[in-house]
Amino acid sequence: MASQSNTKSSVHDFTVKDARGNDVNLGDYKGKVLLIVNVASQCGLTNSNYTELNQVYDKYKGKGLEILAFPCNQFGAQEPGTNEEIVEFACTRFKAEFSIFDKVDVNGDNAAPLYKFLKSSKGEVLGDSIKWNFSKFLVDKDGNVVDRYAPTTSPLSIEKDIKKLFIMNVEWSLNEYHHE
Repeated sequence: MASQSNTKSSVHDFTVKDARGNDVNLGDYKGKVLLIVNVASQCGLTNSNYTELNQVYDKYKGKGLEILAFPCNQFGAQEPGTNEEIVEFACTRFKAEFSIFDKVDVNGDNAAPLYKFLKSSKGEVLGDSIKWNFSKFLVDKDGNVVDRYAPTTSPLSIEKDIKKLFIMNVEWSLNEYHHE
């Protein structure tokens, strides 16, 4: 499978499992700005991150933002529940409306192919491994990873970067319109 991941050039080239075990083609998100986050229910960062992720999602879902949450139990065993328990927690306690996917590993030999791609796209300062829960990747409408944020980065502080991608989309659309 490692050779297969080398042929993938965008987030849209991946298929992942949702929390119910169904395949989800990330190509279905073409034209959307994505914020991909590894989440945990029992982390010290859980309350602030889920609260702010909801605020950002509520504000921008109508403009084309999707948040893709991938539960992960690799950091302090802080996501021990089943997929059903995780979805119940996020939707009941935090009223999360964004998509929650199958629990994955984000580091090591069993890391999800999507996360191998995300890390290879934006390793740089933060290194090749995910350091903790709530690491965030911002992906443009074409499936390119444009930025990576540390677990302690507030989702609300990413808002300016999300807005830039929407502005770029509008400018691009206007330029295309004027060149016809």
